[in-house]
Amino acid sequence: MERTHRCGQIGTEHIGEKVAICGWVANRRDLGGLIFLDVRDRWGIIQAVFKPDSPAYKSADQVRKEYVVRVSGQVSARENPNPNLPTGEVEIEGSGLEVLNSATLPPFYITDDVKVDENLRLRHRYLDLRRPVMQRNLVLRSQVAAVFRDFLAREDFVEVETPILTRSTPEGARDYLVPSRINPGKFYALPQSPQLFKQLLMVSGLERYYQIARCFRDEDLRADRQPEFTQVDIEASFLSRDEIMSMMETLTAQVYRDISGQDMATPFPRLQWQQAMEKYGTDKPDLRFGMELVDISPIVAGSDFKVFAGAISAGGSVRGIKVAAGFSRKELDNLAEVVAPYGAGGLAWMAIEDGGVRSPISRFFTENQLDEIVRAFSATPGDVLLFVADKDCYGVVLPALGALRLHLARQLDLAGQGFVPCWVVNFPLLDYDQEEQRFIAAHHPFTAPVAEDVDKLATDPESVQAQAYDLVVNGVEIAGGSIRNHSSAVQLQVLKAVGFSEEEDRERFGFLLTALDSGAPPHGGIAFGFDRLVAQLAGEESIRQVIAFPKSTSAADLMVQAPAEVDQAQLEELHLQRLKKD
Repeated sequence: MERTHRCGQIGTEHIGEKVAICGWVANRRDLGGLIFLDVRDRWGIIQAVFKPDSPAYKSADQVRKEYVVRVSGQVSARENPNPNLPTGEVEIEGSGLEVLNSATLPPFYITDDVKVDENLRLRHRYLDLRRPVMQRNLVLRSQVAAVFRDFLAREDFVEVETPILTRSTPEGARDYLVPSRINPGKFYALPQSPQLFKQLLMVSGLERYYQIARCFRDEDLRADRQPEFTQVDIEASFLSRDEIMSMMETLTAQVYRDISGQDMATPFPRLQWQQAMEKYGTDKPDLRFGMELVDISPIVAGSDFKVFAGAISAGGSVRGIKVAAGFSRKELDNLAEVVAPYGAGGLAWMAIEDGGVRSPISRFFTENQLDEIVRAFSATPGDVLLFVADKDCYGVVLPALGALRLHLARQLDLAGQGFVPCWVVNFPLLDYDQEEQRFIAAHHPFTAPVAEDVDKLATDPESVQAQAYDLVVNGVEIAGGSIRNHSSAVQLQVLKAVGFSEEEDRERFGFLLTALDSGAPPHGGIAFGFDRLVAQLAGEESIRQVIAFPKSTSAADLMVQAPAEVDQAQLEELHLQRLKKD
């Protein structure tokens, strides 16, 4: 079975040559005695034509879509070129045709523009992956991985594989547990990340580590989440936060340049976490457009509008955004539905017109207050101001307006093209969990506090800032990292702040604490969300489009029908038994 050329790599320079190709029949047309086969492989598609006097004509007459074939013949110029195909100026005059395998009729068309339920595609993923767009995505994924590996190798990073079977640790999503046959009643956990192992590699003296790592989290799924996912995990010793960030933005700029062709100017902009929240309503700001949030609390605190005044007197705030677009009353009412899921009680608005301010709430404000509001937004006629008020600024007002900002950018097509990066730094080290009535780690409990805040861990934990940094591109967090606690004393203080006793610390993290006491260097790192990054570069909304065999939104592999029940003998071997359903 000889193949001389790939389907997508035959051009006018091959006219007159005899070639042989292998691939799948993407389409078959019988036009008055001439049989045309479009043959597709990973590199593209080309037309082969079989005339009645061809020795392969009868074979071509029997071929159907998705048959696997070998076609041989001479390259000639097409009478009717197809400008939409790279090979559209040529065709193969078929003199030989070998059917390498027949195929049943596929349940959907193998084309990029197919409109079919995603679950059907996942059930027949091997067919879905024949579509050119899916093959391009997987090739792109491989190319991105190569850029990471090449860059990190040049920087003296060593690729190390860390264990998949490990122990369950707290402070994260739910673990996937694996029962141990040899140790009855005990369980391994699949890693949510290689976090602890990469820190131990720093203690070992490796100094620079990376891994394209498989990770597992048993959590509810969204377009950018999967129960098993991939991250590029990186850790280094004896580098400051700024040195790590500088190296990583150089790496990021190279990835986007090599894959998308776009240059990213370095250094990337850096936003304090509080600054990002107050200007954009999110710690994942999309900087491709403006529409920054404006705080008008000082202006309206003494107004007669009780919704605004009441929110401020309760310790909250009133903030808004400016939109250079007109809206009908119905459209404005619909926008209130955007902020409602974030706890906002409503959405107030003011339309700026040549004659002044038009709004159902304008009568509650003095002319001076209205003028101050207009000046605060630098508003001009034609603009609309949208406001959210609540006693909980960071829990309601900012997230609601942040979501509204993104919704309007999509609706009005404000973002444009290209990739715009930024760093978000100095996150809170801890968040207070109202349900559990305790502090939890905002990132993970191995993140180091900024040096000047260490003493606040026992007295004012809420004010402690973390040496953490997130890398955001177009409003998508593509990487996150931090400087770690290399002192066991500081690590114990952090664990105590999140509610662990010293006994619990030693039980769960004794190996880490012992390692830190063995001469741990200052170290830190970052992890790139590889699936998310590739999806962005591929222009896909869902990471399922860039993963070869993803799970569905119900965490199921519809192709192999996993998860599945196992027989009783396997359960007994693992010392497990099924609970009876009520």
